Amino acid sequence: MAAADVAEAARLSRQALEAARADPEVMWQAAYPLFYFTGEAAMAEAVLDRALALNPNAAHAWLVRGCIHALLNRPEAAIEALERAQRLSPFDPLGHLNAWGFAIAHIAAGRFEQAIEWADRALHDQPRLVTAIRAKIVANAHLGRLDEARADLARMLALYPGLTIGTFRTSAASFNSEFVELYVTGMRLAGLPEE
Repeated sequence: MAAADVAEAARLSRQALEAARADPEVMWQAAYPLFYFTGEAAMAEAVLDRALALNPNAAHAWLVRGCIHALLNRPEAAIEALERAQRLSPFDPLGHLNAWGFAIAHIAAGRFEQAIEWADRALHDQPRLVTAIRAKIVANAHLGRLDEARADLARMLALYPGLTIGTFRTSAASFNSEFVELYVTGMRLAGLPEE
């Protein structure tokens, strides 16, 4: 994403937080871009804490909290938050994102079989969800299932043709470095080009 677009996303997220200081729905939607695009993990987590203090039943805030925990390599905290989100909204239209969150949490924990199961659940609902395909590639590669990993890599590159190890590293700048290395190792084993 271009630097100007990142700056605009951050500006709009902050503006939304100022305009809706007591709206948990706005808060969770602003927290994730602040984490993902600017690396402001502490800020995003504080926003989610506030959203959940205002509404402990805000399923999407729990979902975002779980995904951020997973990307920061806190798998057990991620699973706890994602389970809560799922209990609060078992038929959620964003359930595929919750399933992806479980997949990446299990990758962070080194439970690759479970990661594949959750990635498949996400892909059942959203077959073109690149992040779930990527999770499945990584998990299969770490299990030594390189044929499956390569088949999913081809599928992913058809949807996201510009992805390389370098572009992934850039997009994952806000993630925990150990988590990033798990992904890089898996994608490299599957044959994703460096540049």
